[in-house]
Amino acid sequence: MFGKVKKVFFTGVFGVLYISFIAQLVYVLGFMATFEQTLMGLAGLSLEWLVLIAARYLSKRSSNSAQYNNFNNRRR
Repeated sequence: MFGKVKKVFFTGVFGVLYISFIAQLVYVLGFMATFEQTLMGLAGLSLEWLVLIAARYLSKRSSNSAQYNNFNNRRR
């Protein structure tokens, strides 16, 4: 039960983060006044994207390790 709730929760959170990233990208590309501001905005978004990918990877990795817990690496 808790595993299903956790899966839905994290899927929703990452979905919101992806939509937020797209909205920020549109803002940076469309509404920044100078080229330098646009480059700084894109640099910030690239760092945010790396953090998002790392969080997704760690979330999946911890979920996988929880499945294989206490059974000599055999699935339940």
